[in-house]
Amino acid sequence: MNSESVDLIYLDPPFNSKRFYSAPIGSKAAGTSFKDMWAWKDVDEAYLERMVNDYPYLVQFVEAVEMLHSKPMMAYLTYMTQRILEMHRILKSTGSFYLHCDATSSHYLKIVCDRVFGKGNFLNEIVWCYRTGGASKKFFGRKHDILLFYSKSKKHNFNVQKERSYLTGQLRHSKKNKTLTDENGQYQNVLFSKTNIKLYKDERGYYTMTSCRDYWNIDAVGRTSKERTGYPTQKPLALLRRVVEASSNKGDVVLDPFCGCATAMVAAQQLGRKWIGIDVEEKSAELVMERLSDDAGLFSDFIHMRDVPVRTDIEITDIVDVKNKKRVKEKLGKQYGKVCNACGMSHYENLEIDHVVPKSKGGQDTYSNYQLLCGNCNRTKGDRPMDYLMDKITKREKLLRHKITFGKKA
Repeated sequence: MNSESVDLIYLDPPFNSKRFYSAPIGSKAAGTSFKDMWAWKDVDEAYLERMVNDYPYLVQFVEAVEMLHSKPMMAYLTYMTQRILEMHRILKSTGSFYLHCDATSSHYLKIVCDRVFGKGNFLNEIVWCYRTGGASKKFFGRKHDILLFYSKSKKHNFNVQKERSYLTGQLRHSKKNKTLTDENGQYQNVLFSKTNIKLYKDERGYYTMTSCRDYWNIDAVGRTSKERTGYPTQKPLALLRRVVEASSNKGDVVLDPFCGCATAMVAAQQLGRKWIGIDVEEKSAELVMERLSDDAGLFSDFIHMRDVPVRTDIEITDIVDVKNKKRVKEKLGKQYGKVCNACGMSHYENLEIDHVVPKSKGGQDTYSNYQLLCGNCNRTKGDRPMDYLMDKITKREKLLRHKITFGKKA
């Protein structure tokens, strides 16, 4: 995806809960399953070098988590950090970012986001409270999730949201009381605590419309809810509508890179936004199409991409340059220096052109993905990521430092 192409990102990734999820038979999401358990094999090593080069202190923190917590948590944070870096790249300067998590990893993820987005762009730790779920005899019932809310700059878009605030206490109706109507429904001007307020009423009682705070009481998707698809970690539509309305405008682009059963897509479509959803689960694509047709209404024209998209905002090497290796090599030498990008060898005539991210891993023929390597480093790397090569060089240097040599006797 092109840089700065998205207005709002909401993601509800795995929480590192050490659980296996599957949808019940007979539900819309039947056949969906995923594990929320992590190991180093889940990390895309092709992108590790960028973290090491551009975010060394963040890498040190992630490595420290192995000692503070565990290897699986370190693997999970590395996996998430790689994706958060890319999300920051594609988010517009006026954009907003909501990371949905829980107490398992929220404190670690916040440090990652502070470093990537800048601690000054942290806006809220939103507590989503709900009533469903089990209780425990050993600790207080866990009845909330966390949404970490960041902007990319101080110019981010934000639309103040209103919510119902139910009242208790004595109510005294004014003599001039009249039933009126506004965008929230019918109300009456009522004298409450010596202040005239707009007072509404529903089946739960009297309430006023107040600006949303950072704790949201929104019911989760219950077993009898009409929204229920059976997707194991489905979030309520009301939650996503609030996020979309608050941090985007009509016509904006909303991205959910872990879209699951498409709740963010439904909310975006209903509210007149454009949207992009990404998921590794095949069933997710079916749920997107089904829910957008049934729940959002009058929408059935889908583009389901399976191929790797191509960026159009970077300088892509044309056919002439690809064939003219001399020209490509000269440009790389001028831009990055006439040395091997791995071992630092300076014999320019022996340097070769190589992909930083292998083409087998989705790497493209772009100058930003080209580098110069000496013949030995290029053969050692092969079609593997740079992290593999750098690890080999580090081990080789360590052996050389400890090699014992004997000089000639005097």
